[in-house]
Amino acid sequence: MSRIGRKHIAIPAGVTVTVNGSNVTVAGPKGTLNSTFHPNMKIEVEGAEVVVSRPNDSNQNKSLHGLTRTLINNMVIGVSEGFTKELEVQGVGYRVAKQGTNLVMNLGFSHQVIVPEVENIKIECPDPNHIKIIGIDKQKVGQFAAEVREKRPPEPYKGKGIRYVGEYVIRKEGKTGKGK
Repeated sequence: MSRIGRKHIAIPAGVTVTVNGSNVTVAGPKGTLNSTFHPNMKIEVEGAEVVVSRPNDSNQNKSLHGLTRTLINNMVIGVSEGFTKELEVQGVGYRVAKQGTNLVMNLGFSHQVIVPEVENIKIECPDPNHIKIIGIDKQKVGQFAAEVREKRPPEPYKGKGIRYVGEYVIRKEGKTGKGK
C-alpha cells in the first residue's frame, strides 16, 4: 500500500471537510477550497480524520492514492494556516514596492515591471528587497511566485535577479581577458 496514502489526515478545529462522491470541499478560517478527484479513489470522513482508500492495487490506483491524500492534506493546511513563498531581489538598483494592489519592480530594465495581484493571492513587500506571496491554494501560490521570479531570474555571473529565499545560484567565472 502507498505509505503516504494510508496515512489519515487530521482535521484541525475550525475546519470542515465535506465529501460528495469524488468532490471534496474544505472550509476553514482562511477560506474555502473545492476540488474534484479521480472517481476510483474512495474518500471518507471518519470522525476528525479524512481517510483515502483505493479499490485495488493497479499501478494507476497506486499512483492516485498518495496523490489524492496529499492534495486533500494541502487543502486542509491551506484553509487553516495558508501557504507563503518568499522571494528576494538582488542587484544594484533592483527594488520592489507595493502600490495599491500592484507589485511594482525596478529590475534594471528601462521601464518598471508591474504585476497585479490575482484572486486569492496576497502580495506583501516587507522591505525593498523582499516579496512575500501568501494564499490558501499551494499550487496557485507556487505558480504565482514562479511567474514573478520569471520577470528577472538570477543570472549566473553576478547573481543579480529575483530568487527564492534560500535558493542557491550556481555562479560562473567570467572571461579572463588573456590573449593580446
